[in-house]
Amino acid sequence: MPEPSAAAAVQVELAVRPGVPRLLPDDECRFVLAAALVAGGAPPGARVSLTLSDDAELAGLNEAHMGKAGPTDVLSFPLLPPAAFPEHKGQDPATRREPDAFPLPPGEAPHLGDVIISVERAIEQAASGAGGQSGDISWAPADELRLLITHGGLHLCGWDHAAAVEEAAMRALERELLGMGPEASGFE
Repeated sequence: MPEPSAAAAVQVELAVRPGVPRLLPDDECRFVLAAALVAGGAPPGARVSLTLSDDAELAGLNEAHMGKAGPTDVLSFPLLPPAAFPEHKGQDPATRREPDAFPLPPGEAPHLGDVIISVERAIEQAASGAGGQSGDISWAPADELRLLITHGGLHLCGWDHAAAVEEAAMRALERELLGMGPEASGFE
């Protein structure tokens, strides 16, 4: 995992919806997301929002923004195009041709976007053996939440898993950030 000072270079605003279980301390949630953002190429001083929610809210967002019925575990809403971040292995070159982000006033930290996670989904996936990178791991709900936070943060930085080469690179970076071997993550 990156040094704490590196992760401190990114500002994470955390919101926890009422009634949502706290699987990790707030500071750890912030650190995990900040570390993923730094590894994903986020500029120093960038800001991001992390919301821990439930299935009902994620189902509504999934329907409204992704056109899919039912809850999902994590959604990322990037505000900058993938071209705003360093190129990475497997990335579709077409994403590098996107227009530059809206210019900010001098000294203004860019807001990268929002990550929202269903803690309810994280608990269910971990307990039922549908967790991990491959979706067939039974492990602690806190481990599943760490993975989802990391995954969502990388999406904000232009990482994706639609193409096999980029998926492998993204999964490898997730394992590195979380200190996991392939056997612990369920992804070879």
